[in-house]
Amino acid sequence: MAEVESPLIPDSAINATLNDTEAAAATAAGTKFVATPEGSAVAYGSLVVMALLPIFFGALRSVSCAKSKNSSDMPETITSRDAARFPIIASCTLFGLYLFFKIFSQEYINLLLSMYFFILGILALSHTLSPAMNKVIPANLPNKQYQLLFTQGTGETKEEIVNYEFDTKDLVCLAFSSVVGVWYLLKKHWIANNLFGLAFALNGVELLHLNNVSTGCILLGGLFIYDVFWVFGTNVMVTVAKSFEAPIKLVFPQDLLEKGLAADNFAMLGLGDIVIPGIFIALLLRFDVSLKKNSRTYFYTSFFAYVFGLGLTIYVMHTFKHAQPALLYLVPACIGFPVVVALLKGELTEMFRYEEKTALCDKEPLDEATDDLKESKKEQ
Repeated sequence: MAEVESPLIPDSAINATLNDTEAAAATAAGTKFVATPEGSAVAYGSLVVMALLPIFFGALRSVSCAKSKNSSDMPETITSRDAARFPIIASCTLFGLYLFFKIFSQEYINLLLSMYFFILGILALSHTLSPAMNKVIPANLPNKQYQLLFTQGTGETKEEIVNYEFDTKDLVCLAFSSVVGVWYLLKKHWIANNLFGLAFALNGVELLHLNNVSTGCILLGGLFIYDVFWVFGTNVMVTVAKSFEAPIKLVFPQDLLEKGLAADNFAMLGLGDIVIPGIFIALLLRFDVSLKKNSRTYFYTSFFAYVFGLGLTIYVMHTFKHAQPALLYLVPACIGFPVVVALLKGELTEMFRYEEKTALCDKEPLDEATDDLKESKKEQ
């Protein structure tokens, strides 16, 4: 792996490091890029800030997504069985990609992946921008409502497959996201990559819900072993990461101060190193809410733990001049800090007993109707 990019090796099967084409060309020419201390500080500081944004706002949105009837807003709950199988599935996917890149042309595979993530990126960015657009567009502008409904069967056996409600403001978001998508598809610019990457990360933290703390520990523990094995034990992760071109990483140039927006020597962080700890942090925020103590102790503790773990990863990487699996440091920090706080407060048992049954976002239609009726009576 090229040293000029100093990547944090990601933790999931589809996370990638930077493509080091520029670094290889520079090495072949007998030159080697060395980032200045200022350039490295700006790059890694920016990566840390960009990593924190989707975790913070995604966690808040995971709490406030209650009562949504849109299928796109409904969270996907991860059970302990799902968590236990995930590292195995990720390993098979990773090794499968490794074989694909060894057997088939990298150009055609990345072309298919670019089209796939082009569509996903537009939808993810549109969903991310929608709440902000509601505040930006004046309320007096006409805003028509639309509904996309797919059903299966007829009569009593009729079942909803997709029930997506949207309005004119959502169409504006979709148009803007499409422009970003075309920009990424044609130029592969790092800013477009980051816009899609931030959208993927925020949507992941918001819509992927762990059902309890034990499930979170199983998931993070399994991926901890997965990350360490595939990074230190084989060259599979690095090979796939260098070959995989998709907006599943956040990047920031270390030569931005010298070259401006045309900079091409990047530091990076895989989205898995954001989303996996992020969904655990979001779970702890929902646990804070369930305590009804008007306090966010566990959320802020785990949030600080993430900053500490990510900072430690960067420090070790620069000290030993070797790419690091970020979950090696993030998992112990994100689990250990909240557990210690729970022990000190005498709430450890309560934390591990917390269970999201119908959860904040999974109310039944009857419950929603009852809530609406109560609200209408209060208004009267």
